[in-house]
Amino acid sequence: MQHQSARRTATLAESHTETTEILMPDDTNNLGRALGGSVLHWMDICGAIAARRFSRRQVVTASMDHVDFLAPIDLGDVVVTEAYVFETGETSMEAKVDVYAERPSDDEARRETATSFFTFVALDDDEEAASVPDLRCPTAEQKEKRERALEERKERRAELAEQG
Repeated sequence: MQHQSARRTATLAESHTETTEILMPDDTNNLGRALGGSVLHWMDICGAIAARRFSRRQVVTASMDHVDFLAPIDLGDVVVTEAYVFETGETSMEAKVDVYAERPSDDEARRETATSFFTFVALDDDEEAASVPDLRCPTAEQKEKRERALEERKERRAELAEQG
């Protein structure tokens, strides 16, 4: 009889990633605001880092849900992108990715500017889909964060289905 080893686990907190940029002219449009493509790029990178941290493997982006651009990001703003894994499959990970802008010199509060959900697939050394750890949320804060992400994604998908 062969003994099956238990799948490794990882926590939501282990995946948490935050990246920071200053919005510079090369990433702005003619209005001095962030290009949507630049924001998507930062979101994809931050989400991929979260998925790599979680799975401890190379990952590829499988999909991105509808992206909501909620507020503009102005030239010179500090752009903070946050991501974490909140759900897993056999080889895939769902990450919530949020983008905020702030202007510390103006004592301005951080404002949410974009949000979406990304799906990443883990790869083995042969670049084939590889299993990912089971998600654990050992603290109340991690459990609440996961539940909020699951609920928000469910609501968004329902809204899109109604529109579509």
